[in-house]
Amino acid sequence: MFRITLAALLVLFTIVPATTAQGLYPPHAHPDEWGLAIVDVETTGLEPGTHEMIDIGAIYTDLDGRELGRFFVRIHPDHPERASALVRGMNGFDETRWTELGALSEADAVAAFLDFHDSTRGDRTMLFTAYNAYFDRNFLDALLRQHGSSFREHFTYFLLDIPSLAWGAGIPDMMNGDVAAELGLEAETSNPLDHTGLSGAEWNLAVLHAIQARSHETGSAGQ
Repeated sequence: MFRITLAALLVLFTIVPATTAQGLYPPHAHPDEWGLAIVDVETTGLEPGTHEMIDIGAIYTDLDGRELGRFFVRIHPDHPERASALVRGMNGFDETRWTELGALSEADAVAAFLDFHDSTRGDRTMLFTAYNAYFDRNFLDALLRQHGSSFREHFTYFLLDIPSLAWGAGIPDMMNGDVAAELGLEAETSNPLDHTGLSGAEWNLAVLHAIQARSHETGSAGQ
């Protein structure tokens, strides 16, 4: 269960006033009140506000890792000219290809994502979970704010950062290929035509499962 794996981190919530998030604390004592929003975004660069999201993938689960729903959409950025050749080579972004693949306008993508978020989470408070979580969080917040919303309206203040969870499980590394190797996983695809926000979210979920298994093995060995 993810709530066992994450218990050491989530116990920090017990000292935080409940007004900072919607759910009841601590989450492991109220698992039906909480869920994980496992997210990955692709962008035209590294700077939110200058660069923009070109897709988002999300897999929502309960605290045990059971899937509640998944979402993916490609997005037409307002300023595609800001995408560097390096970034295009990493995520396959091309304006014509995006049109052929059914990319939405930013406004329509926001509406679709928020509809998914509200309908899938139900009454749960979702913990935003990602690899380099602040990167994805800040890009999503920038997009939401451009369209009359904000990250904090839909997610709790706290984030779960996957490299930090791996570090706590005895893998003091940050590069996803190295973390994957330590966990016995294949690295996330490097093929730009296959690399999407949804493939990233799927890989993030696989890493969480592997961290959970490693933590169980470590706990069993110490008994």
